[in-house]
Amino acid sequence: MSTALTLTTGRRPDGTPVLAAAGEVDMSNAAEFAAALAHAVETAAGPVVVDLTALEYLDSAGLAALFPHAERVHLLASPLLAPVLTIAGLADVMTLVAS
Repeated sequence: MSTALTLTTGRRPDGTPVLAAAGEVDMSNAAEFAAALAHAVETAAGPVVVDLTALEYLDSAGLAALFPHAERVHLLASPLLAPVLTIAGLADVMTLVAS
């Protein structure tokens, strides 16, 4: 059974692309998250905002999907998720903003 994951795309008022993930990212749907992230980064001229503020769960497969794009991604995270991203080392290699 697949875990619920909703991915939406949009743009900030300044034109920066945004990929928002809601629900859960785990090994059952991490490939879908990774593909959406890769597409967002490949089609953007500059950085991509990845909004994880509506994410309830992120496992190691989801974390692994973020690392290859460290130079191009700015993460938005909830106060619950921000420490997980920091402990995983993502805060050291990409911009992380806790909301």
